Amino acid sequence: MIRLHKVSKEFESGGRNRASTFALEDVSVDVGKGEFLTIVGPSGCGKSTILSLVAGFEYPTSGQVVFNNQVVVAPGSGRVVVFQEPGLYPWLDVRQNVALGLKLRAGKVDWAIVHEFVAKVGLTDFERHYPNELSGGMRQRVAIARALIVSPEVLLMDEPFGALDAQTRLTMQELLLDLWGAVKPTVIFVTHDVDEAILLGDRIAVMTARPGRIADMVQVPFGRPRALGTTLTPKFVEIKRRVLSQLLGPDEIASLHGATN
Repeated sequence: MIRLHKVSKEFESGGRNRASTFALEDVSVDVGKGEFLTIVGPSGCGKSTILSLVAGFEYPTSGQVVFNNQVVVAPGSGRVVVFQEPGLYPWLDVRQNVALGLKLRAGKVDWAIVHEFVAKVGLTDFERHYPNELSGGMRQRVAIARALIVSPEVLLMDEPFGALDAQTRLTMQELLLDLWGAVKPTVIFVTHDVDEAILLGDRIAVMTARPGRIADMVQVPFGRPRALGTTLTPKFVEIKRRVLSQLLGPDEIASLHGATN
């Protein structure tokens, strides 16, 4: 469904002393229909740039981004982005925020469908509440419901749980797995959290420091549905060690192992 072929992205800074920075270099990856791909890597390695390129917000300096056999040249239907900040409209209540995507796409709203999606994210009792009356996790639930209600083919998620506390984050991960299992969009999910990447993903793209390249592509062997208890299994720890060895290096991994013994 999605193909990045030898994609590089260079950004130029303005001002008197113009300079350029390569965020990505020669990145190639295919994402299949209904696949859940997670991306991890150091800060500034171009993870979010990949999402922007797939969404059509940015364009590659070289190479191609292809969606459904068409080169991506602009934002378009079928691809929806969920950011770390929910981006809710403060003057709209929960159901109005969820309905916004439907209204923009179709010009009308089926409130029965809105109610269904509000229920899916566990906010039925908060339909008439405004964003300032909700917790951070609740606001992110609204953002996810707003994204999924338009039945996107591709859901692009840029650290959507990064600002949440640990317990809320686990709850949101479980919710996302349930929703993805029911709706099955193709997902590209950027995160700094290795545990999150393994728990959610079918595959994990591990990136190098800038300019970002794909250092490793890790297949996650766990079946679906996937429970939080997966994180306690020896196989999970083995995969985590492999990912961290790319991010930190084998010497640092060895020192961490020694510190725990």
